[in-house]
Amino acid sequence: QAQAGWLQHDFGHLSVFSTSKWNHWVHKFVIGHLKGAPASWWNHLHFQHHAKPNCFRKDPDVNMHPLFFALGKTLSVELGVQKKKFMPYNHQHKYFFIIGPPALVPLYFQWYIFYFVVQRKQWVDLAWMLTFYIRFSLTYLPLLGVKGLLGLIVLVRFIESNWFVWVTQMNHIPMHIDYDKNVDWFSTQLQATCNVQQSFFNDWFSGHLNFQIEHHLFPTMPRHNYWK
Repeated sequence: QAQAGWLQHDFGHLSVFSTSKWNHWVHKFVIGHLKGAPASWWNHLHFQHHAKPNCFRKDPDVNMHPLFFALGKTLSVELGVQKKKFMPYNHQHKYFFIIGPPALVPLYFQWYIFYFVVQRKQWVDLAWMLTFYIRFSLTYLPLLGVKGLLGLIVLVRFIESNWFVWVTQMNHIPMHIDYDKNVDWFSTQLQATCNVQQSFFNDWFSGHLNFQIEHHLFPTMPRHNYWK
């Protein structure tokens, strides 16, 4: 599931086929049939992220503030001034790994993707999603039963969620996070991205998103060329 996530990311960025139409078609298959998620939902969130990375209220990836986490130096001070003590933010480095990575996919994305496609009437995406759950059920229900099937999907989403959050946080969250200052596009991308050391394992584990700077500057570039 994690590797399928990096694969659909490639198709979503139109970086596999030379024509946009083929990338869009296969993107719907990979994210819908192999992962059970809607392409329209991913496009809606991810394109906003690339337009304004790490910009509060414009990048969906940092919109968790201030419910659980206070991201960035500006926003954390702002919370302190307003006395909004929703959570003990001075300990967030301790509880982040308990709340953030394990919960994002199984507790939030799992239900929100269905709400998204129904609300926006994305019926083609919903059909692709249902093929994933039908195939998954036909494969594992005879082997595991209902409880085993549900346990497996929760386990898979739990592991995938940790994997996904670790990768996406390590190449963005250490960088500048603030409200949109309307600086030029190039500077916006560089302020919000950082790379992680290259290795065979890191390339595989992160879907080559350890080259996050190159990815944000050249989002349609095939991932195997980032190192160049």
